[in-house]
Amino acid sequence: MGILKRTNKKFEYTPRYYKSDKEGSPFKMEGKFDEYRSTLNVSRGLKGKLQTAWDELQESRKNGYNRTIIFLVLLFIFLFLWIIDFDLSIFSGT
Repeated sequence: MGILKRTNKKFEYTPRYYKSDKEGSPFKMEGKFDEYRSTLNVSRGLKGKLQTAWDELQESRKNGYNRTIIFLVLLFIFLFLWIIDFDLSIFSGT
């Protein structure tokens, strides 16, 4: 039965604009910000990953991002209330 038995044809494929001096495969799927994550290559298990993520969160709080976000949220709320012409007289008792 040598007629029905076929082997797959193999060939080498390299993309047209692929430069082989770069590291890794051009087909490797990676996240855009993987190189900046400190929790990606931690080999200390789940506890180590959680600890480094917590430390990273504490560091990011020192930079003042939360204060900026709160300021922007308040600004948008007041802008929305101004656009819909919100009247504060509904809160007065008389």
